Amino acid sequence: MLVNSDFSQPAIVVGDDYRWVASPQSGVERVMLDRLGGEKARATSIVRYAPRSCFPRHVHPGGEEVFVLSGTFSENGNHYPAGYYLRNPPGSSHQPSSHEGAVIFVKLWQMHADESASIRIDTRDPDAWRHERGRAVCPLFENDHEQVRLERLSAGQAVFSHADAGAEVLVIEGQIDTQDQLLEQGSWMRLPAGVRPVIKSGVEGAMLFIKTGHLFKVHEYTRPWELQK
Repeated sequence: MLVNSDFSQPAIVVGDDYRWVASPQSGVERVMLDRLGGEKARATSIVRYAPRSCFPRHVHPGGEEVFVLSGTFSENGNHYPAGYYLRNPPGSSHQPSSHEGAVIFVKLWQMHADESASIRIDTRDPDAWRHERGRAVCPLFENDHEQVRLERLSAGQAVFSHADAGAEVLVIEGQIDTQDQLLEQGSWMRLPAGVRPVIKSGVEGAMLFIKTGHLFKVHEYTRPWELQK
């Protein structure tokens, strides 16, 4: 299966245009933002858990990255409300569920094999934030291959100050202006390496999930699924 699979091109999915697709597990639906492969895929998705839904225990050979957007996401007896960032390294296993229901942003099979740390960050904690370049920043993860963070921007602030090796942006709160369109809460945008249009926060400001650097050599992560259409 191929969804927004040409990483040399920008891709946008607007929050108001979500197309929910049933997963193999009852009560769990997803919006496919980008995808290379079948059920075992390099994938970026919005996933919605109905109340009292769950997945059986399973392994993530390529790792899993999660940001909880609403409700409470649970795994292995631990409960993570909206605002939590989770990073499960390659080879980890879990049994995800939600008693009250949840919506999460998920990235699968996009980590280097040498990652080993399990990360849990409560971004609601004021101590997790700091000020950089005139904005509030909550660092979530950084290594030689990628940087992940939340940023709070005031109205009209530029999202990017310089070009980098590709980026993804998910609008958590507020809106951003790409000059061509306004992207409201829930909208997702992927920009290829070397492409950096002028993007600013909207009149209400914005809180953004931003991931950079990881798209420079994206095909190194996708080879296991090139034959899965």
